[in-house]
Amino acid sequence: MKIKYLTAFVASAALSVGVAALPTTFNTVQADPCAGVENPCAANPCAANPCAAVDPCAAVDPCAANPCAATDPCAAKPCAANPCAAADPCAAVDPCAANPCAANPCAAADPCAAADVVTATEPPHAEVYVEEDSGLAIRGADPVAYFTEGEAVLGSAEYEYEWNGVTWRFSSATNKEMFTNNPEAFAPQYGGYCAKALSEGNLASVDPRAWKIVDGKLYLNYSMDVQAQWLADVPGNIEKADAFWPTVLAEKVLYENQLSWAQ
Repeated sequence: MKIKYLTAFVASAALSVGVAALPTTFNTVQADPCAGVENPCAANPCAANPCAAVDPCAAVDPCAANPCAATDPCAAKPCAANPCAAADPCAAVDPCAANPCAANPCAAADPCAAADVVTATEPPHAEVYVEEDSGLAIRGADPVAYFTEGEAVLGSAEYEYEWNGVTWRFSSATNKEMFTNNPEAFAPQYGGYCAKALSEGNLASVDPRAWKIVDGKLYLNYSMDVQAQWLADVPGNIEKADAFWPTVLAEKVLYENQLSWAQ
């Protein structure tokens, strides 16, 4: 099943960059193996000291096979200084900064491989989105805090309340009491499932930080990127989602990503 807003699911696949293995010894000759050779990295990678003074490997991928060493400098410590380069190609580079789920060229494995692991659960589903790992409504976020503090706030195990068959958490006794007195006023629309997904007739988990109060009602979305799509036509998307809710609970697969949003 294809859904537009879930392009991030492709990122759930673990990415890796292999490092070419190099022999631990090289063939030697009786005479100077580098005699008459101007580029020590071209014809003979085992010159007396091909890495001294001048960088002979400037145009060579520093994390590929290293022609200037008996072992691969990128294997054991992939982000250490590369003896065949003038500078460390991995220095000061955070592989998770620009594209957190892209392959890390300086590591044997992608450190972000598990950042967006997606699971698919067959219907039927509960009326309220419950995170599989925690068993909490809307990933343990305090639904009242969106209205009182204007931000996503993690609830506490000290303030829990059972409503609509699931456990809700709150950041204070006051917020818990407010919810207890009028749950419908604070509970998110569509049971806390992604509002954009619902507008397309699908079900997905939410990031509690991707929220919006519209006409006094709370809406959550799968991610900030997905929320941007939803915000492009809020009235239209709400109208579409209303038409699908709640029949999708008995018909559609739920896609849920792993998210430690409050840590």
